[in-house]
Amino acid sequence: MAKLKLGVIAEEKPVRVTIELPATVHRDLVAYAEALAQQTGQGVAEPSKLIVPMVERFMASDRGFTRARRAN
Repeated sequence: MAKLKLGVIAEEKPVRVTIELPATVHRDLVAYAEALAQQTGQGVAEPSKLIVPMVERFMASDRGFTRARRAN
């Protein structure tokens, strides 16, 4: 299996945000959580817990966003 981009999910005090996901995205999150559990040896994470690290990773790797943030 290829190494996943996410690692161990940190537990922090959450801020509640409500979103609607297409069913296909939710199924993919569930599959990703299962793959992550196999890779890290942790239990299967709640799929919603993957959203924050995925968004953080996405923003950190977006060079345009990084440049715009530094410019401000």
